[in-house]
Amino acid sequence: MISYLKGIVAGIQTIGANRVILTLEVNGLGYDLQVPQRLANHLPESGGVTQIFTHLQIREEVPFLYGFASPAERDLFRHLLTVTGIGAALAIALLDTLELPDLVQAIIAGNTQILIQAPGVGKKIAERICLELKSKLVEWRKSAGFFVATGGPAPGILEEVQMTLFALGYTAHEVSHALHVVSEDIGLPKDAYVEDWIKQAISLISVANKFNCHLSLIILLCLPTPNS
Repeated sequence: MISYLKGIVAGIQTIGANRVILTLEVNGLGYDLQVPQRLANHLPESGGVTQIFTHLQIREEVPFLYGFASPAERDLFRHLLTVTGIGAALAIALLDTLELPDLVQAIIAGNTQILIQAPGVGKKIAERICLELKSKLVEWRKSAGFFVATGGPAPGILEEVQMTLFALGYTAHEVSHALHVVSEDIGLPKDAYVEDWIKQAISLISVANKFNCHLSLIILLCLPTPNS
């Protein structure tokens, strides 16, 4: 079993819509690993050194290597593979859609509305994930060092708040993060009006997006020109 690989980033290739292949050179050998897009976005440039935690899968006698940023991410991937009807593609799609703690929380809370934001994950599959993994992840998260936040809208209004924000084009990660901040940092009561949750979340996301745009502009302005 290969637990992890540490080597030089030799290349990153995107195949199709969601398949990202990292070529990692280790002691003169090149390993191809399928990795989440979220991990690929944070890898060093070609020639940089990185450590990737791996999962080896054999399908029809052909080995496939999958790479992850941490042992916890790899372990959750393995948990997802145990769910009936979930293959590597759907498991990676889920890991790409939500940050690890948010994904664990969504499964434990039975929040199918946010799980179906992952490409290829329908309502029935989301319900199956929650049904088959909830009790396992309650125990696993303790050893993995996760906690499940208790903030956010009350269960009776959570789905309406999320559906509205998704309809406005916000991503699952943006919505999950915004609702957590609105609850924990701003202190909006769980049973506040749906409209209040939506307004606060939109305001928070808008501020974050403006900051990211300004930061990107600053970085671009600081980059050296080709003739410098």
